[in-house]
Amino acid sequence: MLKRYLLAPGPTPVPPEVLLAMARPMIHHRAPEFDPIFAEAREGLKWLFQTRNDVLMLAASGTGGMEGSVSNFLSPGDKALCINGGKFGERWGKICKTFGVQAIELKVEWGHAINPQLVKDALKKDPAIKAVYVQASETSTGVSHDVKALGEIVKAHDQVILVVDAITALGVFDIKTDAWGLDVVITGSQKALMLPPGLAFVSVSDKAWALADKAKNAAFYFNFKKERENQVKNQTAFTPTVSLIIGLQEVIKMLKAEGLDKIFARQGQLAQAMREGMKAAGLALFPKESPSDALTAVSAPDGVDGQAVYKNLRVQYGITAAGGQDHLKGKIFRLSHMGYADRFDVITAVAATEMVLKGLGHPVKLGSGVAKAQEILMAK
Repeated sequence: MLKRYLLAPGPTPVPPEVLLAMARPMIHHRAPEFDPIFAEAREGLKWLFQTRNDVLMLAASGTGGMEGSVSNFLSPGDKALCINGGKFGERWGKICKTFGVQAIELKVEWGHAINPQLVKDALKKDPAIKAVYVQASETSTGVSHDVKALGEIVKAHDQVILVVDAITALGVFDIKTDAWGLDVVITGSQKALMLPPGLAFVSVSDKAWALADKAKNAAFYFNFKKERENQVKNQTAFTPTVSLIIGLQEVIKMLKAEGLDKIFARQGQLAQAMREGMKAAGLALFPKESPSDALTAVSAPDGVDGQAVYKNLRVQYGITAAGGQDHLKGKIFRLSHMGYADRFDVITAVAATEMVLKGLGHPVKLGSGVAKAQEILMAK
């Protein structure tokens, strides 16, 4: 028998309480009993996003939220500044081009975070830019960007919005949507929200809604204004993911019982233990700065194929992690500790990594990384 562990950066494990909630008999989304469920989920999302704005629920993956965050706010020919520091930063540029938006890319070397001054300079240089697109946590590299600093910069521009992909950030580390001036924030159900894939969430500021009133890109399914009109009445424009929203109601209850500060502290401790455990095992982290608390990206040692590490974790020890993408394939592997994760998930991941490397012939002292992770996880 091989017990399975899901430690990939999405989908992440779903708590039993949430699975049971979603297994209840199906109800109709236009029936009266759905109304209070949707209402409670809507209010809970505002709490989680730390916003007074409406948070839209869309039947989509996070990429659906990203697409809608271009098509609903910009018109063909508009200019957008896209921060490209990884596979998902690259996606912003591709989406913009799909809708005829001129994507001005600020390329950041993978493993590094954006220097906010570069964004400030770019906005000063080109007053025609209408939106800045960025990741709070770049999943492909394990790097976080300073969206608080970017919010301060964009706030000074009345006609520019800041759009943040927080798909592997929200619910992991502190993101103050309103206080930091983040105009559009996106996340997905299958990350820190501990649900199966299928829901995207998007918070929209008044500043962004004003831009939406002028946008001329066509949108039918991902029409944010139409969704807002319906969702303020606890309905959706189209058929929603009823079971996932029921599960979301349960997730919100669990998160509120823990509290935001404790969630962020727990996730931070897990991330620190994973990083320091890997370093104590003689491994180097891929991020050169600002590592994300959502996942840890580890550089494969010289002479070791990162894909072999990723594969052997799964085949030999039942641990689903993630490999590198594009030019990082074979050079890094990635392990998640977001959402429904605890201390022993980290210990298991570090121990299994040591065992895989030993099996691949890499000199590693078994238990060296585990001991360091345990020290950190025992700290109050």
